[in-house]
Amino acid sequence: MGNTSNKVAWLVFAIMAIGVGLYPLMYAVVDGKYGLLFSKSDELLESVIWNIGFYGHISFGGLALLTGWAQFSKKLRSNYLNIHRNLGKFYVICALISGVCGIGISFFATGGWIAALGFFCLGIFWVFTTSKAYLAIRSKDVALHEGMMIYSYAACFGAVTLRIWLPLLTIAFGEFIIAYRIVAWLAWVPNVIFAYFWVRKRGILLG
Repeated sequence: MGNTSNKVAWLVFAIMAIGVGLYPLMYAVVDGKYGLLFSKSDELLESVIWNIGFYGHISFGGLALLTGWAQFSKKLRSNYLNIHRNLGKFYVICALISGVCGIGISFFATGGWIAALGFFCLGIFWVFTTSKAYLAIRSKDVALHEGMMIYSYAACFGAVTLRIWLPLLTIAFGEFIIAYRIVAWLAWVPNVIFAYFWVRKRGILLG
């Protein structure tokens, strides 16, 4: 029963990661404003720097989300180590680009300073844990690498949990701005807490 539950949870995890990972494609195929762009001013949307940051964040973030989940497969790590390593390098590059872009555009977040601070902290945490994970494996510290990658993808998976919480909070509070301020924190802090207990349960030593 437990094994079946784990397989179902893994399947749901993968489907959500892939689904939201592909979501940025909608910005390419839909003509005109789409999604969060409706909450942005025309002046901001005309900014070249903001557009580079926004599309860099969602496109590379989507790629990180699409590839990162597979890195937790024991079968992949055991039987296809080279694929695991190459996917890992690709994830790190995408995560760092998306994270840095996310930090930049966080200052223009809808919802004012509360939302901006939430997304800024998320970006810092994502870049830090991803960098730490990469440096750890370069130093052959597998335990630290594994633990930091769990934290890194917990931050990355905030893209999924944001899309779960945002409509629910908007319905609950009846106002998008309030919901967005809350989700700027709720999208990732619980993920990090979950990652903390998962790392502890697995007995991973982080130095």
